[in-house]
Amino acid sequence: MLITNVRPWGGDTVDLEVREGKVAAVHPAGTAVVSSVETGRAVDGRGRIALPAFTDVHVHLDSTRIGLPFREHTASPGVWNMMCNDRENWRDTPIPYKDVVAGTLERMIARGTTRVRSYAQVDVDCKLERFEAVLAAKERFAHAADVEIMAFPQAGLLLEDGTVPLLEEALRAGATTIGGIDPCQLDRDPVRHLDIVFGLAEKYGVDVDIHLHEPGHLGVFSAELVFERTRALGMQGRVSLSHAYELANVHPDVTARLVEQMAELDVAWATVAPATGGTQFDLARMTEAGIRVGLGEDGQRDYWSPYGNCDMLDRTWQLAFTHRLRKDRLIEHCAAIATIGGASIMDRTVQRLAGPDDRPGLAPGDRADIVLVDGETVTSTVMDRGTDRTVIHDGRLVADRLVVFPDPSKWFAGVAPPANVTPDALHEPGRPGLPLRPPPA
Repeated sequence: MLITNVRPWGGDTVDLEVREGKVAAVHPAGTAVVSSVETGRAVDGRGRIALPAFTDVHVHLDSTRIGLPFREHTASPGVWNMMCNDRENWRDTPIPYKDVVAGTLERMIARGTTRVRSYAQVDVDCKLERFEAVLAAKERFAHAADVEIMAFPQAGLLLEDGTVPLLEEALRAGATTIGGIDPCQLDRDPVRHLDIVFGLAEKYGVDVDIHLHEPGHLGVFSAELVFERTRALGMQGRVSLSHAYELANVHPDVTARLVEQMAELDVAWATVAPATGGTQFDLARMTEAGIRVGLGEDGQRDYWSPYGNCDMLDRTWQLAFTHRLRKDRLIEHCAAIATIGGASIMDRTVQRLAGPDDRPGLAPGDRADIVLVDGETVTSTVMDRGTDRTVIHDGRLVADRLVVFPDPSKWFAGVAPPANVTPDALHEPGRPGLPLRPPPA
C-alpha cells in the first residue's frame, strides 16, 4: 500500500510506503514509485494529518447502549448502586446483545481505534454471557482491530459465592488480563482480594489491571499493596492501575513517591480523563518518569453514564481539557497518549513515550496502524474533531468515511477489494446491528 499526500503528526507532506504490515519507507510527497500491481492499493491522503491509530486501553464493550434509543439515567451514585442498576437493565435491548457490543466496536474502528483493551464483566448474574459477547465482537472484527479482553469482577470478588470459578473459566476461554476493583472499599478485604487477583495472574500467565476509585489515603494504601505484590511476584511491566485519580489528590510528596514506585516497577496507568475537581496527575511528568500512560473511553452511553460516543479523538480533547492544558505541545502529547501511549500498554514491544515532545509511531519499521484525520495542526484536529477519517490496520485499509469494511478474506476470497469499490458497497447488507452514517455523496 502507498499512502500519498499525508502529514505525519502535522509535519511536512510525504508519501508513506507500507509493506508487510509495517511502514517501509517515508518518501517526499509525490516521489514514491510503485508497480502497476500496487497502484490499485494507493490511498490518497488529500493533505490530511497522519497519526498512529488510536488505542483504547479502558473500555467496557460489554456495557453499552450505543445505537439504541436514548434512555434516562436511573442509577444512584456509588459503584455498587451503579452495578446494580446495570444488572437490572443490561439485557433489555431490542436487538441481540452481541450485536449491540459488536456495533459499538464497529463504531470505534470507524473513528480510528484499532487497538482495544476491553473489560468483560464476570459475575454470578451474567456468568460468561457478557464475556462471550465481547469475544464474539473481537472475532467478528479481527481483521480491523486487535482486541484484548479482561475478565473483570465488577461486583467484587468476595461479596457473592461463585465469582472466582467464573473468572477462571473466562481466563481459560481466552481472557488475557485479570481485573480487580477497590480492594478496600468494595470487598473490604484487600489482602484476600489481591491474593486472588495476583494468584490467578500467576496461574494463567496473564496481566493485572486494578480499577481504583478509592479516595485519598485509602487509595494510596491499596496502590502500595499492589506495588508490593508486583515486586514480590516479579510482575514488573504486567500490572496497570485504572482511574486511580485520587493518587494525585493527596500530599504532593506522597504523589511523588507513588509516581516513583510506578516507574520503578513499570506499573502502567490507564485514565479515562475524568473531571475530578481536584489535582490531576501531571501527564508530562508521568511519561518523563518512564510510566506507560494510556487513555480509554470507559463505559459507552450505558447504565452507568450517558456519556461516550466511541470516538477517541473526543476523549483526547477531554484529556487535554480536564488537565487544563493550553500549549500545543501538551495537547499533542495527549494525542500521543491516546495512540502510542496506550499501544505500549497492550504491547510491550511498542516503545513507550519518552516525554511530552515524543511523537513516535510513523517511522520506517513501525506497525502500519494509521488514522488520517483532517486539520491544520494536531491541536486543531483535537479541537475540531472532524469526521473525515481513513483507517489502516496492519497495513490494510479497514475503514473510510465512518464505514468499516468487512473482512476481505470472507468477501473477496483473500483478494483485496478493487479500488473502485466504495465503502457503502462493501458494507454488509442485511446485517443486524447498528448501521453507521453512510459516506457523503
